[in-house]
Amino acid sequence: MVGLSAACALADSELSVCVVDNAPPLTAVTPQDYDLRVSALTVASQHILENLGAWGNILARRAHAFRDMHVWDGSGAGHIHFTCTDVGEPALGHIVENSVIVAALTEAAARRPTIVHLRQRQPVRWIDGQERIGVELNNGEVLQAKLVVGADGAQSWVRAQIDSRVSGWRYDQHGVVCTVRSEQPHRDTAWQKFLPTGPLALLPLGDGRCSIVWSTSTAHAQQLMQLSDQPFLTEINGALGSSPLGAIVSTSKRAAFPLQLQHTRHYVAPRVALIGDAAHTVHPLAGQGVNLGLLDAAALAEEITRAVTARREVGDFAALRRYERRRKGHNLMVMAVMDGFKRSFGSQALPLVAARNLGLTLTHHAGMLKDEVIRHAMGLAGDLPALAQQRI
Repeated sequence: MVGLSAACALADSELSVCVVDNAPPLTAVTPQDYDLRVSALTVASQHILENLGAWGNILARRAHAFRDMHVWDGSGAGHIHFTCTDVGEPALGHIVENSVIVAALTEAAARRPTIVHLRQRQPVRWIDGQERIGVELNNGEVLQAKLVVGADGAQSWVRAQIDSRVSGWRYDQHGVVCTVRSEQPHRDTAWQKFLPTGPLALLPLGDGRCSIVWSTSTAHAQQLMQLSDQPFLTEINGALGSSPLGAIVSTSKRAAFPLQLQHTRHYVAPRVALIGDAAHTVHPLAGQGVNLGLLDAAALAEEITRAVTARREVGDFAALRRYERRRKGHNLMVMAVMDGFKRSFGSQALPLVAARNLGLTLTHHAGMLKDEVIRHAMGLAGDLPALAQQRI
């Protein structure tokens, strides 16, 4: 998602772009079968995808707007309710399957004659050069480029080539994901309950079901993955307790993935830039990972375009450093907030339980403060790239 967004944004500056993609061709998305992996796209991410010509194809496939969000503490009475009407927006964001986003961006890239998309290819050797970097692929082909962008995930091969130090830690948690149906309609609302073992989120889908992301201890996640459907439903209903959605009555297959926080010391090196999970990974409790990555892609393209317009090289290091300065502070702030939430709500110390419940309730009733929280969560505050601000 992030790499294709960067490719489209850079190609709009009439640069020649090659996307090296290890994935096979996408299979068709069927109306009956939702992906297990979905993203909660902010309004800023929607603007980026609109400006890249991908949003229309996302809506034509499958996306669902959510207008409200309820968050509550399973260890107390603290709660907070966000609604888009408080900030004059039609929605807080959209829940979209990752494969739908990739398919729409793939089509957007295919419409740009300056993009070459190589599928089922992966890099195997890095070749340093004075004016270009060479990358040998697993089929023996060698590519030469004035700029290499690493959008290759948390275990980034590109990052390893520039020897950028990574700090962070693995949480003793896994995210369990599935699609469920509840007794009561989701009301276009995202629901999240903080449990001692981690948050349980229900994200609304277009056919009335919800996508679940249940962050829990690794041992508990393994137990959940081994259960048949009915015992799993018993577990999830027990965790939700008295829920506005009523009982969860059906579930799809499940998947689980490990959770971690990770940050790269340097996002850039001469002729190299890292974006998305290659530069940073966050806890998924607020669904900010892909949104941060899309902002990276837009900011990098903006700085490179500015350099090219000024007749400097594509890999101009000053432009790369400007990208790093623009994005690193914001990413670190979001990571710190997400990690703080995770640790705060994971504690059962009575003073902390009381403090966080009071904090949730006070914020719920603090109009201006809550509106500012909403705007930040929607990606509508801070130093936004032009692609993220409005339709260009």
